Amino acid sequence: MFLSAPSADSGDRSPWGGFWFNPVPFNGMNVTADSSLQLTAVYGCVRVLANAVMTLPFVLYEQMDNGGKKKITKHWLYKLFAKRPNDFQNPAEFRAMMQGHLTLRGNAFARIFGNGRGEVTDLIPIHPDRVTIELLGDTNWRYRIQNNDGTTTPVARQDMFHLKGISGDGILGYSPIQLARNALAGAIAAQNYGTRYFQNDASPTGGWIEHPGNFKDTEARRLWSESWQEQQGGKNKGKIAVLEYGLKFHPGVPIKNGDAQFIEYRKYSISDIARLFGVPPHMIGDLEKATFSNIEQQSIDFVIHSLTPWLVCWEEAIRYNFLDPDDDTLQVEFPTISLLRGDSAARGIYINTRIMNGSMTRNEARLMEGDNPLDGLDEPLRPLNMIADSAAEEEDTNVLDDDELPANANPNAPSDNPPEDSKSKKPASAGFSFPDDRLLALAGAAAERIARREVEIATKAYSSGGPDALARAYAAHAPFVSAALGVSMESVKAYCDEQIAIVCAVSSDELAEIARCKLERLALKG
Repeated sequence: MFLSAPSADSGDRSPWGGFWFNPVPFNGMNVTADSSLQLTAVYGCVRVLANAVMTLPFVLYEQMDNGGKKKITKHWLYKLFAKRPNDFQNPAEFRAMMQGHLTLRGNAFARIFGNGRGEVTDLIPIHPDRVTIELLGDTNWRYRIQNNDGTTTPVARQDMFHLKGISGDGILGYSPIQLARNALAGAIAAQNYGTRYFQNDASPTGGWIEHPGNFKDTEARRLWSESWQEQQGGKNKGKIAVLEYGLKFHPGVPIKNGDAQFIEYRKYSISDIARLFGVPPHMIGDLEKATFSNIEQQSIDFVIHSLTPWLVCWEEAIRYNFLDPDDDTLQVEFPTISLLRGDSAARGIYINTRIMNGSMTRNEARLMEGDNPLDGLDEPLRPLNMIADSAAEEEDTNVLDDDELPANANPNAPSDNPPEDSKSKKPASAGFSFPDDRLLALAGAAAERIARREVEIATKAYSSGGPDALARAYAAHAPFVSAALGVSMESVKAYCDEQIAIVCAVSSDELAEIARCKLERLALKG
């Protein structure tokens, strides 16, 4: 038994010809994957998804015992998908081609070639229309590739890299073009109608000619018809015609494009095609229902709900075909962090928050932004005093409790012979830079109280008067912060300037958390 994706009508009406196995065309129009590309919305959706997969990096990593990931770049699998899949394509071209086939036809095929060491050296993409699946059993099959000379080449399952979309039998993926061929045929028909309309100088076509009598014979009727076509066709279209023998031209009843909902249908077909491929309309140029406030969120939704399922399809197919199922140490991934990080303001807040709470080092942040690491930035920072953990531990060991200090080093210890200048001596712990628990609690409570008040003031001011009102609100808020924390106005103004810059880019909860951390540090450091 053979399974194959429907292809274009070749005109072959023989018992084995493709004409008999293609779907019934809509209104005489056989919609195929290739013919659907004449719709700019279809090509736009395929291009968006293919380019998205093409631009993402391929990562091969080893899973470490502590949950971390160690990148592997010397493995043949990394070279195959990240450097050279075959002799005539680079990785970007290969992935874009395969994703284009997968998006448009529901299947993508590449033949696997290896060496004597068990390593895959080449992936040769095969056009899906040339591939037929031959069933060998309920759960076993092989592939047949149609060659240019008309012969076919059988290929075993393990020698074919097969990407498939949603499938009804687990063997072949559904073709979205064939599933939605009626909707696409309507869009193509509307597009062709518009082309014919403007070819006719944007004038209504059709009509009929009245003859006062009858043509003397069929030949006379044919000659007149040919003469009419010659005079009114091609470059003569639209010119004045001279009718003889008492003939009269009666134009047909024109239907206005507005009455036929022509423009509305063209708009609807764009959103309908975008829905078919799961692509936000604004990414293919349809901005009718998009706003500047929601485009970024739509782009993130595209990554999560449209692109990620295709990437999982790639990752799982790579694992299934090229990795040992009993070995969980090697994993593959197409990371999308670069597509989800938003604009520079929101990304800066996210990175700053992670650095402040110690979950990311400063060098990790630099690498995330594409900058080279710097010396001394590889340790996480403590949220309160913003120094490295190792430095904090070192200072902790240098601080002794009063009970452990020598008698002459403890100013509170009783002494029969106190030194004369004991009043001018400072205790050994006077240089200790860490506040005690009570001071930390007081600073935290004050910071939280001020942060709540700040969020209320900033939100109300920005919603009612915009940036100008926000600046005035922070100017009035600064003296209160200075008095409540006992810090200089210069430090408070610098803090307020930082907050003004991020109010419109974060939520109220995020603003409160950022303000609390900064105010707590400001209270402790001054």
